[in-house]
Amino acid sequence: MIEVRGLTKFYRTIMGVDNISFSIGKGDIVGFLGPNGAGKTTTMRMLTCFIPPTSGTATIAGFDILKDPMEVKKRIGYLPETPPLYRDMTVESYLRYTGSLRGLTNKKLGESIEYVVSKCGLKDVRRRLIGNLSKGFRQRVGLAQALVHDPEVLILDEPTVGLDPKQITDIRLLIKELAGERTVILSTHILPEVTMTCNKVIIINKGKIIATDSYEDISKHLRKSEKIELLLSSPPHDAEKELGKIEGVVLVSRLTSEEGRFLIEVAPESDIRENLAIACVNKGYGLKEIKKVSLSLEDVFLGLVTDEKEI
Repeated sequence: MIEVRGLTKFYRTIMGVDNISFSIGKGDIVGFLGPNGAGKTTTMRMLTCFIPPTSGTATIAGFDILKDPMEVKKRIGYLPETPPLYRDMTVESYLRYTGSLRGLTNKKLGESIEYVVSKCGLKDVRRRLIGNLSKGFRQRVGLAQALVHDPEVLILDEPTVGLDPKQITDIRLLIKELAGERTVILSTHILPEVTMTCNKVIIINKGKIIATDSYEDISKHLRKSEKIELLLSSPPHDAEKELGKIEGVVLVSRLTSEEGRFLIEVAPESDIRENLAIACVNKGYGLKEIKKVSLSLEDVFLGLVTDEKEI
């Protein structure tokens, strides 16, 4: 659906994006992550044909952003961080206006408006002035204008910024409902949003792509050891030493969050939970809880951006 090859952008002598390449399949929801100034917005603007690349190119739904920009634009719905809304128009008149700009007319325009009004939860506010709506509803209107022409690709830049928790949940659910129907690129600084919404992650730093894969596969590459958390009701006084004797255990640390809680490190891609549980029960340590600890997306993100290690 989206193929990016060697995309580069200079702003005079300043490098915005440096020879990036990646692929996104049809129906994917992709989290596009990076620190401020990493090149996220520049990449999105090139993909939407808002600005041209210095070199390289990309194709969207088979159309080249340099050779066929109008065909690309027909297939893209774009929601910038600040939605392009006219506050003195009603929701319905605004959607009718944006739909007509997209080439929709008569029956098709009416059907499209009814679809996005329903899909984005705007039925109760369709005749209200946009300027009188809450930020959450304005964000929904922005998403509706991106959807009104039924695009194959949605590009969303910080779609939940500034929203309250209820509004964030509603927008997340709406984006997830679009999975499979459309390809979605979601730029955000809210890392839990990616784990809840996206099936693939692209991380960019200093204009370069440093990781592109599922969150689970990226975290596997970064893990230097597997970690298991253990909660014991009757640990021995020298628990670190005794637990360290169990086969497969590399390192034992006592956690301060709760009495009797330990962090067990084992070799990468090994799982000794069963043997560890049997040993703790046989020795009478009072096993209460055992669980595998995974890297959070925040750990993955900070590890990659800090170390500048490419995956």
